[in-house]
Amino acid sequence: MIINYRRLLSGAICLAVLGCASTVQSQSRRVVPFDHDWSFFMGADTLANGNAYPKSWRAVRLPHDWSIEADFSSVHPATNQGGALPGGIGWYRKTFRIPKDAQDQLVSVEFDGVHKHAEVWINGHRLGLRPSGYMGFSHDLTSHLNRSGDNLLVVRVDNSLQPNERWYTGSGIYRHVRLVMRHKHSVKHWGSQVTTPVANADRAEVVLNHEVEWTSGLGQHRVDILDPSGRIVATTGLRSWKKAVSGDTMLTDRLQVLRPQRWSTTSPKLYRAVMRLYRAGVETDKNETSFGIRSTGFDASGRFTLNGTPTLLKGVCMHHDLGVLGAAVNTRAMERQLEILKAMGCNAIRTAHNPPAPEFLDLCDRMGFLVIDESFDQWRKKKNKYDYHLDFEAWHARDLADMIRRDRNHPSVVIWSIGNEIREQFDSSGLRITKKLAGIVRSLDTTRAVISALTETQPSKNFISMSGALDVLGFNYKSYDYDSLPIRFRGMPLIATETASALQTRGVYPPRADSLRIWPPDYKVQANFTGGFPDHTCAAYDNTFAYWGITHERAWVDVKRQPKLAGAFVWSGFDYLGEPTPYPFPARSSYFGIIDLAGFPKDVYHMYRSEWTDKPVLHVFPHWNHQVGDTVDVWAYYGQADEVELYLNGKSLGRRSKSDSVLHVSWKVPYVPGVITAVSRTGGREVLRREVRTAGKPVGIRLSADRTLLKSGDRDLSFVKAELIDAQGVVVPDGDRMIRFSVTGSGRIVGTDNGYQADTVRLVSPERKTWKGLALAVVEAGDKQGNITIVAETVGLPKSLLRLSVR
Repeated sequence: MIINYRRLLSGAICLAVLGCASTVQSQSRRVVPFDHDWSFFMGADTLANGNAYPKSWRAVRLPHDWSIEADFSSVHPATNQGGALPGGIGWYRKTFRIPKDAQDQLVSVEFDGVHKHAEVWINGHRLGLRPSGYMGFSHDLTSHLNRSGDNLLVVRVDNSLQPNERWYTGSGIYRHVRLVMRHKHSVKHWGSQVTTPVANADRAEVVLNHEVEWTSGLGQHRVDILDPSGRIVATTGLRSWKKAVSGDTMLTDRLQVLRPQRWSTTSPKLYRAVMRLYRAGVETDKNETSFGIRSTGFDASGRFTLNGTPTLLKGVCMHHDLGVLGAAVNTRAMERQLEILKAMGCNAIRTAHNPPAPEFLDLCDRMGFLVIDESFDQWRKKKNKYDYHLDFEAWHARDLADMIRRDRNHPSVVIWSIGNEIREQFDSSGLRITKKLAGIVRSLDTTRAVISALTETQPSKNFISMSGALDVLGFNYKSYDYDSLPIRFRGMPLIATETASALQTRGVYPPRADSLRIWPPDYKVQANFTGGFPDHTCAAYDNTFAYWGITHERAWVDVKRQPKLAGAFVWSGFDYLGEPTPYPFPARSSYFGIIDLAGFPKDVYHMYRSEWTDKPVLHVFPHWNHQVGDTVDVWAYYGQADEVELYLNGKSLGRRSKSDSVLHVSWKVPYVPGVITAVSRTGGREVLRREVRTAGKPVGIRLSADRTLLKSGDRDLSFVKAELIDAQGVVVPDGDRMIRFSVTGSGRIVGTDNGYQADTVRLVSPERKTWKGLALAVVEAGDKQGNITIVAETVGLPKSLLRLSVR
């Protein structure tokens, strides 16, 4: 393809000039964020030869997802599974200059993820193509740069072939980009590896491997290990060496750390390894690697161990979209998700079904989550017409190796997954491919187990499980077979890699909560399901699930009953865009989440809190606005207590206790307005008390923010909850209103949501109707410090204001 660069350079383009570092060691590595001052145009390939050339480009800041900006529509080809949002072809361009003090350095550009089929050019020279939308990549720019003037970087992104996944992918350069300037004698991209083969309470042995590019001659290096406080606790001192006879030089060092602060889910302590390279006494590179000192494995009974302690994996599966932000990476948005999960008692994440953003793993390192890092959802056999099976043959080895090299220093990553529900399970090709992929993993990292998430629990039907190449077997669903797995796969550690697939809409409470609903009932009607409720909702009671799944309660009970299971990963932690089982459009996001798309917990969140934490829990529902004469199912989840007593307007309706097989208590209550009160007790002593009151008419909007102090210049976010309330401050669940959000000051609204899976208003809209009394506005801090005032307005009610600070 020929690109007309004279035309690309014409028109309004922001020019980024990289500043010079004020360091003595000017030859050392410099990593420059490269997200600002891009221009974007969405258009066809006719751009390549100059026909239909756009008169103007629009400025964008990366990460960027163009699909999330569009209206939900049934015309988009990925409607049934991909979120009813468009793909297409997009073009990005950026001009920049190289600093004078970097004229002799190697220069590369690093992309963390582009969805998908990213082609890159620098000054008219094509650098290459990367089909995968999830794996990062780097291009060397050195030999094609204009060292004295402007350089033009162009990226073409092709996400036009749809559907290419079973979920919403996003489109564009949706992860971060960096420009890296380094000496020709330096550590290679992803060339550092830190392992801790000994990690006990008394001492740790830390092994450091660095792949070094070195042209010739003698070199020196020094490695310092810094503890979590920044103090040097071990060092190699200055060491000399010669370049390898052929290829790159591998430098290996072994250091000891006494009385290490070991990384764990409750105390995620992080160390740093600082590697410096010298040539003729001049520092040519400084490379830092964050790592944790810890040991992981599986004991003789199949339990997962962390630092020698059996640790039950209480996990969820997570897709990569961030709700209103789409696929565009934002560290604070990911951190908020993990905070909500941590409060639920979750200690593990499975990255379904692709490598996550690097920042996500950084957060898991810092917050103490155990991660199954997953590579592929398809091998050679397709699940969708245009999915990864088209690129597997040519790219699987590179993509998998790059994932391992990129992520192997994260202490949070404890298991590598080479696939999810791979269709090669059913024939002998699964044997060969499994062995090959596992071999690639072990050639780069032998410190973690290798797994694949499987659907078939019979060895005769599952070639992957019988390959002998996996360290752990993961099984999705079919919890009725859990007791048979230790017999069928004797001696193998086992994990329930997907459980539940239960369906819920927050705040929806139809009658007959004790009746199970299987929606859709089987695969034959999955694509054309006509049952369900007219408003495309599912009950918030835990009584609805897809035909391949089961309720949340039953799934967790089945895991608890089988001590040979090392843990479970619920499908899914959050609702996500796409895959709106059981409904077709206008449903546009999933119903599987424990937490809805806006980040509001569903009732079942508290069931997991009661089971996964050791804190007292009491949650009673539903709301108390119904029709007089209705019989209402009242449920309560509780923990750290013996029983719950329910009261209606002060009158006891009886005491209930849960069992090993039923994880909630319930009452059928004839509705009258007033208040229901739940009291949990242990040995007759009150532990917790919760009330739910009948709400009156809405009189105002209550605004609250998860954070009121934001950081400038870093796309920091505040998630602002809007609640319709009555005169007593009770949330009104049956008087939903359209709210318009606006801001003044140093910030902007980047999206709104309410958690309703069939709301087709575009997510970037500043207007959102509340759903069961709640709505969400996401506010992004500006580049300057100051204040942000958020205003929420609706017809007939007074305005509500909330102030945030940006520093």
